[in-house]
Formats: sequence, structure tokens, C-alpha cells
Amino acid sequence: MQALWMIASSFLFASMGVCVKFASANFNSAELVFYRGAIGIVFMACYARATGVSLRTPVLSMHAWRSAVGVVALSCWFYALAHLPLPTAMTLNYMSSIWIAAFLVGGSMMLARSGKKGPSQGPLVLTILASFAGVVMLLRPAIGQNQGFAGLIGLLSGLGAAFAYMQVMAIAKMGEPETRTVFYFALGSALAGLVGMTVTGLSPWNWQHAVWLLPLGILASLGQLCMTKAYTLSSRSHNHHATLVVANLQYSGIVFAALYSMIVFGEFISLLGWAGMGLIISSAIAATVLRARAAPNAPAEEH
Repeated sequence: MQALWMIASSFLFASMGVCVKFASANFNSAELVFYRGAIGIVFMACYARATGVSLRTPVLSMHAWRSAVGVVALSCWFYALAHLPLPTAMTLNYMSSIWIAAFLVGGSMMLARSGKKGPSQGPLVLTILASFAGVVMLLRPAIGQNQGFAGLIGLLSGLGAAFAYMQVMAIAKMGEPETRTVFYFALGSALAGLVGMTVTGLSPWNWQHAVWLLPLGILASLGQLCMTKAYTLSSRSHNHHATLVVANLQYSGIVFAALYSMIVFGEFISLLGWAGMGLIISSAIAATVLRARAAPNAPAEEH
């Protein structure tokens, strides 16, 4: 069941990416983050009321930290979605697994310097190097089209997502329902977007342009709800294999994004770009498996 929740989440996030690309033509990233959060607050409050879930939480500080890092990642991702082909932006955001692997390698190196011997991280280092080789392949056409800065922001979105995803798993282990987790992230997004708009200003309002904002917020909330449900179920089942399957099924979102990109936007990724995407995905899956073997109880990442 966890696998179906993750596939549904990946499809919903890819669909949200389509809305972001259309909406970004008339709204800046701060506005998109605000509307995504504001709509999410209303949607999740109604959902919580319908399902009888209380929004009062005993771990408000954990939700605040998750929201802080998550909003940074979300803002970077929205910027990348606006300026890069949809599958490229999705792939860079899904590199959270690689960043978590890099954290583990860094921790192992620090242990070695302190005289303590940690597990060998040679295979993880290889997956990290292979993944960043894939990034170079994927972004080479983008750099040629003066989209290098957007590519860097896309990489940062994956880094921020890695921190946020580890926090989500920690919150899930505290017994927090996924509805509450998604609600507080929406609240954090709305507040951060509101602050951002004081700097970036407001775009001219047009209902024809604003029509993309409602599905953006709803799809984002549904996608995050399904994703959180998938990881909460896998975390509580204590099934190591199920957690690995869920973690790796998130990459189906790249397939959905590629189909949307070709059908809706007429964007075509070069062969070098496809090869880079394949290298990143395979490296991320390998990193997830290697991390799970080295630390079976470590949190998996999610989108």
C-alpha cells in the first residue's frame, strides 16, 4: 500500500510542476510559495475537520524547523521549475538521496579524523561522484542556454529537501499524523511567502492567470499528504524492504514530468540530458540501498 501512495504522490507533484510552470509566467516565486501555502492551509484544515484529526501538536518546534528548511527548498524548486525544463528541475530536486549520502560520507571522515573507525564509505563515494557527473551531463545544455544559475538553484532545492525529509521522518516517529505535518508546512509556506512578497512585491492580478494557483495548492497538498502517508506507513511497519521500495518509487515522478514536458510544453531533452538523468536516478537508488544496509534504522528521504 505504501508503494501506491508514493506513486500517487509522484504523479501529483509532477502535475503540480505543470501548474507552477504556467503560473510562474505571471507570478514570482514568493507569490507562488504564499498561494501554495494559503490554499494548503484551507484544504488541510477542511480535510482535518472531515477526518477528525486535531491540529494541536505537542512538537511545534519540530514542525517549525521542518517548515523553515522545507520552505527554502520549495522556493528554490519553484524557481528551478520556472526556468528549467520540467524533468530537469524534478531530477535536481530528487537528488536529496545523494545529499544525504554525502552527509554520511562527511560524518565518516570526521570520525576517521577523531581516531574512530567508521564503516567503509567507498561505494557511497562512487555513487556521489557518478551522480554529480550526471548533473554535469544534465545541465550542460542548460548552461549553454544561460540557465546555469537556475540549475544551481535546482541543486540547492535538493539539498534543502534532504534536511526537510529527515525532519519529516523524525516527526513521524513521534507519532504525529500526516495531516498535521502537511498542515504546518502549509502554514510555514504561507508565512514565508508573505514575508517574501514584501521584498519582491505583488504581480498584477488577472483571473485568467490566477486560475493555475488553485490546482497548484491542492495538488501540492495532496501530493505531500500521499508522500507523508507512504513514509509514515513504511516507518511504522518496520519493514526494511518496504521502506526501500517506497524511497525508490519517488523517482517515478521524473517519468511523469518527462511525459508532461513532451506532451504539454513540447520540450525535448537531449540524449546527453537523458543519459545524465539516468545516471542520477541509478546513483540515487544505489545510494539509498547502500545507506539502508549501512544504517537500517536511518530515515529514508521523500520528495
